[in-house]
Amino acid sequence: MKRILLQDTNGSLKKELRDFHVAFSSYLRDNNLVDKAQVVLVSDIGVYNKGIVAKVLPEGFIYVNLNSANIAEIVDKTVVKGEKIDALSFEKKNKQMRLVLRNCGIVDPESIEEYIAADGYQGLANALAMGPEKVIEEMKKSGLRGRGGAGFPTWMKWNITRGVKGDEKYIICNGDEGDPGAYMDRSVLEGDPHSVIEGLMIGGFAVGAKHGIFYIRAEYPLAVERIQKAIDVCRSKGIIGQNIFGSGFDFDVEIRLGAGAFVCGEETALIASVEGLRGYPRPRPPFPSVKGVWGKPTVINNVETLANIPYILFKGGAEFGKVGTEGSKGTKVFALTGKVKNSGLVEVPMGTTLREIVFDIGGGVLNNHAIKAIQTGGPSGGMIPSQFFDTAVEYESLQKLGSIMGSGGMIVMDEFDCMIDISKFYLGFCVDESCGKCAPCRIGGTQMLAILKKISEGKGEPEDMVKLNQIAQAMQKASLCGLGQTAANPVLSTMKYFEDEYKAHVIDKKCPSCKCPSLVVYSINKERCTGCSLCARNCPVNAISGDRQSKYTVDTAKCIGCANCYEACKFNAIVRQ
Repeated sequence: MKRILLQDTNGSLKKELRDFHVAFSSYLRDNNLVDKAQVVLVSDIGVYNKGIVAKVLPEGFIYVNLNSANIAEIVDKTVVKGEKIDALSFEKKNKQMRLVLRNCGIVDPESIEEYIAADGYQGLANALAMGPEKVIEEMKKSGLRGRGGAGFPTWMKWNITRGVKGDEKYIICNGDEGDPGAYMDRSVLEGDPHSVIEGLMIGGFAVGAKHGIFYIRAEYPLAVERIQKAIDVCRSKGIIGQNIFGSGFDFDVEIRLGAGAFVCGEETALIASVEGLRGYPRPRPPFPSVKGVWGKPTVINNVETLANIPYILFKGGAEFGKVGTEGSKGTKVFALTGKVKNSGLVEVPMGTTLREIVFDIGGGVLNNHAIKAIQTGGPSGGMIPSQFFDTAVEYESLQKLGSIMGSGGMIVMDEFDCMIDISKFYLGFCVDESCGKCAPCRIGGTQMLAILKKISEGKGEPEDMVKLNQIAQAMQKASLCGLGQTAANPVLSTMKYFEDEYKAHVIDKKCPSCKCPSLVVYSINKERCTGCSLCARNCPVNAISGDRQSKYTVDTAKCIGCANCYEACKFNAIVRQ
């Protein structure tokens, strides 16, 4: 029987997808073909911004931008005859490699039978057979490093906790994904929940923990629902519980919901939240591996890290280690967003260059504009300019450029993005999300944001750039947790690579990208103006006057730089500089 996997790849066609699903199923039933194909809704096929997409298994044909008019042809040519429909087909770039997302869009996330048929829980069985020490040795061979951002070797974290004596230990899955535009963990939790549960159980067995906790932000209701369903079915089948697979290993799992605080992605703040306390970070040492939740030794791994583990224990650490580079093994999932043609989740081997990700996989920049920078690592990441786009994506190489791998955010910026404006946005996010516990982050971030606002309003002075650098260094050295230590990265990297843009704002009182309203002057080209009055009608402060005969002019004293006129004009008559 063929399987037709359906997904809304735009994220805005939920009703259309449901209607399409009903229509497709009805067509199969009305034509007595229900024994030929099954239609299934899935979370991730690996194609994005292509409307309603269908993936036909086992052939692997991918059809995009579908509507109900395509159903009869798909059934007739593909379901019945096994033929490919070239006019509807989408050919994926082969530079991706799906290890973490290996089951997403293929296995029904609510079917444990399908997961087991795809070698699910075989890694757990292998782990129970080989024993904890050999499991950790296999993890060491794999070279897997934490995908939450820090890149700490997973085997080493496990080994530390295993070596700590204690009557009770815990392992926690960090599903508190909070970076703007990032949804890597969400896609895995929704699309392949059993792989994360299996990874959590393997980790628990290796370190001697009998209790696992999923910490998932409450804004991910479908992820929470599917993880809970997967836990329940595992418990009913004896995969979770007492004497698992007759090995003597006992393990149980529960879910704790996060309230959306960005700082709770940090391990010690997450632990405080799990304990029912306010999500404040704690000084380290002691590290959670030694003294974590309720004072017990605790391992914390993020979703993507755990999703790799069943593959490693099934295929072997050496096999996993063949992928990637010497210091960064395996693949990495990125949420590729911003000014890129094909935004979405991509999974590539470590060592793939930034240029390959953006241009070969992402299709290049929207509207064929010139690319200006790529930010990696979310709000705490740095801006990487175009001269470094051939850099291989690895932990150390990104750090050398003043950025970080982070959990996997990757945002593309074009020639019309202002680096001061972008830095102000991300620093503002970090200031809003700061827990306020330590002064370097609480006060330093606020001071830096005030200086950036001053510069963007044309009130900046040369010494402001010196102040920004001094405060940033103080935050890096003295902040209590990773939020404060990395919050200044966007500012430091833009000051390093786009110094001329800062000088233009500070000295020339100009915004080269015309994004800072206080530094942009609007005027109207009389030769291009047709007198249509669209600009005047869209001006919120009545700064534009004139008529069809005399054409229109802008009163710069009244203009607030909102750009409404620029966006409304259909004849390129609005000039901004």
